[in-house]
Amino acid sequence: MPPPDSLPIDSVTKLYRDHHSWLSVWLRKKLGNSFDAADLAHDTFVRLMAGRRKESAGAEPRALLTHIAKGLVVDHWRRRALEDAYLAVLAQLPAPEAPSPQARALILETLHAIDAALRSLPARTREIFLLSQFDGMGYAQIAQSQRLSLSTVKRHMQTALTACLIAYQADTP
Repeated sequence: MPPPDSLPIDSVTKLYRDHHSWLSVWLRKKLGNSFDAADLAHDTFVRLMAGRRKESAGAEPRALLTHIAKGLVVDHWRRRALEDAYLAVLAQLPAPEAPSPQARALILETLHAIDAALRSLPARTREIFLLSQFDGMGYAQIAQSQRLSLSTVKRHMQTALTACLIAYQADTP
């Protein structure tokens, strides 16, 4: 049985039949290749079927499909940027220290999960976490630069670290 607020399957079938080709072309222009476009077109319809949307595609089905696809394109580019940054770091490692392809895949999945967890945090919490972890600032230094109390910085860090731990544990087999 479909989720209560999702579009009926026959409506999705009609949308797919009427708009899949158009969506694939639109995505190919955005992404620059047909392989990623095909994947994201598929994912757009999967999201449409699984979504709990009260509105249907109605008179503007392309607007709904475009809205869903745009979010998927943003996620695609964010994933690609994260992977490119990771691969750039790996390229600097001596060959014997480079992780195996299996380890790379696991590390990338963990990075994606942590990235998603950090994006779900409030902006201030995320900023404090990044100052600590990537800029190497201590809690007292962060508190001073952000004009916050030390206990506030610690609370934000606890929230961020907990989110990362949960993301890591959810992604670990």
